[in-house]
Amino acid sequence: MAERVAIGEPAVVGAVAGAVAAEVTPSRPRHPLVGLGVALASAAAFATSGAFGKSLLVGGWSPGAVVTMRITLAAVVLLVPALWSLRGRWPALRRNAWVVVGYGLTGVAGCQLAYFNAVTHLSVGVALLLEYLAPVLIVGWLWLRHRQAPRRLTLVGVALAVSGLLLVLDVIGGASISVVGVLWGLGAAVCLVLYFLLADHVDDDVPPLALAGGGLVVGAVSLGLAGLVGVLDMSRGAARVPLGGVVVDWWVPVLVIAIVAAAFAYVTGIAAVRMLGPKVASFVALTEVLFAVLFAWLVLAELPTPVQLVGGLLIVAGLAAVRADESRGPAPRDGAADAADAADELATGSGDRAADPAAARRAESAGAP
Repeated sequence: MAERVAIGEPAVVGAVAGAVAAEVTPSRPRHPLVGLGVALASAAAFATSGAFGKSLLVGGWSPGAVVTMRITLAAVVLLVPALWSLRGRWPALRRNAWVVVGYGLTGVAGCQLAYFNAVTHLSVGVALLLEYLAPVLIVGWLWLRHRQAPRRLTLVGVALAVSGLLLVLDVIGGASISVVGVLWGLGAAVCLVLYFLLADHVDDDVPPLALAGGGLVVGAVSLGLAGLVGVLDMSRGAARVPLGGVVVDWWVPVLVIAIVAAAFAYVTGIAAVRMLGPKVASFVALTEVLFAVLFAWLVLAELPTPVQLVGGLLIVAGLAAVRADESRGPAPRDGAADAADAADELATGSGDRAADPAAARRAESAGAP
């Protein structure tokens, strides 16, 4: 990232490594309050897909057809604004081309494909719970890759958020388990992790509109190819579908899940990651479950139970704990991580400690050979 190189940090190879490095030592300023509002707007927009998409599924449309229409139409909607936002910034897009492709394949197409495959083997509650293990995976990745052990408050937030999800999704009540479905659900969680990390890794010179538009184009093309080779069922359903007690044309819910739940949701989601960082943004995204319950109540007359309301309070408490911990700055790393970084720094040089006296001193003080 150009901004990081300018302040003297070494370039990081690999999208995930760069994204996690941004979380450990953030180079862009964070805007907590504005970012929180944008993240909540993104979560609410994503949540509309469940209630409105269900009307298409009830009408006989296959999940593959629904998600492909959603992503393709969203890509068309964002194409012109994305191109407009890139005026004079095409070199930045070329520098981040592989990040955009990876974002579209994993965060857009991969996440949707894995989730809908999980739903074919599992109950919706279990599949969604597995996908939303993503925040826990991000905390674990930071711990394993950068020795950034989560502090007690973050661990409390993780426990509260996962416990709240269990209650909101009512997993205890009649959830079916399939090994294949669990693997697809975990695949969706990994893709969701990459969605947050890749969105944070791209250069600030690439506008959120461009990243979202490019990712949606890549996702639409890959989903279309998956349908052509038979990976996704593209069966069409009825021309008129039930929605909120009335019958509407099929394109009405399609417009909602494409423009609101895809185009708007992805743009605001990327902006939220840049404002909050991937860890906090991923936890705020958990509120999508709460919004999904709310929209199911308003559109489908599916009322939340008292247990689900308690779960919602636990999720909010978990988000507050993680946000409070994040405001204290990154957790300190142990000596082994510092030694490994110093050794890597020396290994990438001429092999002689005299070539970088500062790195040599750091390695010796950290115990590197």
